[in-house]
Amino acid sequence: MSLSIAPSVDTQDSIGLMANILNAVAYPVYAKGRDHRWLFANTACCQLLDVSPEELRGCLDHDVLAVIDTELLRSQDDSFFSAGTIAEQPVTIRTRNGLRQFLGRRSLLQTNSGSILINTLQDVSELTQVRQVNYDLRQKLDERNSALDQLTEFEATLKRITDRVRDGLDEKQILQTAVQELTEALNVRGSNTSLYDLEQGTSTIYYEYTTLPSDRGRVSQMEAFPEVYHQLLEGQYFQFCSIAPNPVRGLVSMLACSIFDDRGVLGDLWLINDKEHGFSEYEIRLVQQVANQCAIAIRQARLYQESQTQVRELEQVNNLKDDFLSTVSHELRTPVTSMRVALQLLGVTLTQELGLEQDLTKPNAEQGRIARYYRILKEECEREISLINDLLDLQRLDVGNHELALQPIQLSEWLPALVSSFQERATSRQQKLDVTITEGLPVLRSDLSSLDRIWAELLNNACKYTPPGGEIALSVGQVTPNILKFDLVNTGVEIPQDKLPRIFDKFYRVPSSDPWKQGGTGLGLALVQKLVHHIDGVIKVTSGDDRTCFTIELPLSITPQG
Repeated sequence: MSLSIAPSVDTQDSIGLMANILNAVAYPVYAKGRDHRWLFANTACCQLLDVSPEELRGCLDHDVLAVIDTELLRSQDDSFFSAGTIAEQPVTIRTRNGLRQFLGRRSLLQTNSGSILINTLQDVSELTQVRQVNYDLRQKLDERNSALDQLTEFEATLKRITDRVRDGLDEKQILQTAVQELTEALNVRGSNTSLYDLEQGTSTIYYEYTTLPSDRGRVSQMEAFPEVYHQLLEGQYFQFCSIAPNPVRGLVSMLACSIFDDRGVLGDLWLINDKEHGFSEYEIRLVQQVANQCAIAIRQARLYQESQTQVRELEQVNNLKDDFLSTVSHELRTPVTSMRVALQLLGVTLTQELGLEQDLTKPNAEQGRIARYYRILKEECEREISLINDLLDLQRLDVGNHELALQPIQLSEWLPALVSSFQERATSRQQKLDVTITEGLPVLRSDLSSLDRIWAELLNNACKYTPPGGEIALSVGQVTPNILKFDLVNTGVEIPQDKLPRIFDKFYRVPSSDPWKQGGTGLGLALVQKLVHHIDGVIKVTSGDDRTCFTIELPLSITPQG
């Protein structure tokens, strides 16, 4: 507020004039001289200060009890008397209702006796409260943003460490990664990790990452430190500061956390830092989460190692079995071949002396005893020779000693000739056998002996397991410019879905799939799969709707391996 009064007016007259004007003003207003004595206060100001105009007149700032921080008020007024201009300044007044904030707006009145300062007070308590609320809100918002930033950093750090820890299938790599990542992420002086031997009651430091002297390999007896290991064995964490200085490390602060899961305690993680450092909730949570991930990863690593050990043991057993079968097959081949020769000579002799060959042409029920015995011996001998040959072929395929003899094959000539050899057998079993070859197929360049063996085995099985009245259909077509597709379908028989994955296993025979009790070794399909792979093909089988289909895809040409 600004007043304009003639310079000739003296101070008392000025005060009189101000009283008439300022008492009508609603804002509190006071006037004081350069000596800081109060000269006047309007009615609103006296009510605010809870004093009368007479009590206030002639008082110095510090005599006005309602004014808080009179030195600040005096400094503000001095600055205004000197400079004549000053920004609005806050004034705190104690009232019956508590402290209130005012904003002082000053002006100068020149009189014959000197300058008079007039200060108009505007109540800004509510505005100050609003500003305080806004400030508090900003503080809380900043704190929340800081917490969110910390949480984001925590999640990112945990994810990075977790990914690295759980990528490992080796305990050494897992523990090394954990201590290195924690030390770098939390910027501590060092960290180490121990694994427990609960039977021996020991804790051994296996890995550490530190600038401090190494403790790696140190073994601690748990019973010697019950105050430490009692908590760790319970799956807890704790932090503490050493009381007595360590001869090497000095005074340090430490955080210990268990590595445990629902199956028990595996070990612990220790973090070491300067004595003044207290580990925060954020750091403790990070260490706990990393410890949990270490427990999961260690369990996985141990399961993996156990499974690898079992795989190696199974491979060794399988190799021993294959070696045994190979050895036995080689040892049996010579005597069985001798038996075949002896049977052939015996057949010639019996034919000359007893007419065996004519007797063998009769139906089985009408054959004489000698013919029946001879026929059984010959069939079983051939069966044993077939088994031995299959075993030897499988062994050669396993070790890669089965040579390829590539040659061009005209499918329209080769396949019908192969199928025709099974026509008589199919007809005798009241089965229908058809072959369909797409016209214009290119020449196939492959190993003819392998193909003959594959289709002979598959067609033999189809004839064996297709019931009377069933159909067997072999078809071949071109699915891509470089791939031929063969389908062999026989009706009247299904392979259970849960048995399909095993039908190519050695010696496996589907239960109840041979109602006619025709027998078999369980090696035929295993050999077929090996031969198909040997000529770069793919074989699969589907079964359902009272039919079974074997599908083989072969390349038109095989590139010999160098």
